[in-house]
Amino acid sequence: MTYAQKVIELFRQHKNEESAGPMEAYMRNQFEFLGIKTPERKALLSALIKEHGNPDLNELPETVRTLWEQPQREFQYVAITLLDKQRRKLQPEHLSLLEELVVTKSWWDTIDSIASRLAGFVINKYPEEGEAYLDRWISSDNFWLNRTAILHQLTYKGDTDEEKLFSYIKQHSSSREFFIEKAIGWSLREYSKTAPETVVDFIEKEDLRPLSKREGLKYLKNKKLI
Repeated sequence: MTYAQKVIELFRQHKNEESAGPMEAYMRNQFEFLGIKTPERKALLSALIKEHGNPDLNELPETVRTLWEQPQREFQYVAITLLDKQRRKLQPEHLSLLEELVVTKSWWDTIDSIASRLAGFVINKYPEEGEAYLDRWISSDNFWLNRTAILHQLTYKGDTDEEKLFSYIKQHSSSREFFIEKAIGWSLREYSKTAPETVVDFIEKEDLRPLSKREGLKYLKNKKLI
């Protein structure tokens, strides 16, 4: 069996229909679920990796794609975890795979891990190669790609390219798409932990949506820094 087939067989053996219903409802019935909750999912994958190791890097894209094709959402979570476990080995050519995942079976539960943990990590390591992807993502008609571009620096802290962050935000500041408004606020909130005065000044000067402003200032207000 391929690595993906081993994962699929193992997880289907632990299907729990009683848990599947509430999990599907939580995700607005957009995806099927096996009903395997997060602690059990992590334990199952950990046991499988202990026995078989991680998939070979050359095998990883095929493994991820096969898992992504499965109807149950747990398989997409496993695919992201397998990528994350080898993220230090990922190369610029893996960005095309990540882009493929962003635009397929798209929802916040997969997009946000891909954006900051995976795409952001690879782009920080290979900024020149990542630039072409970011240019395409931020100008795309697909708002999930826009969200990925806005959030890719989420963990950069002092390494944040401030000019790029603010430029991306301004390009979509008038969007009424909830997930874009939220992404703008989230990215500003995280950066406010590094550059509070700069973020406050930016929010005061720019015509941002109310949700983005609230989210962007939330950390500073909670800490009573403003």
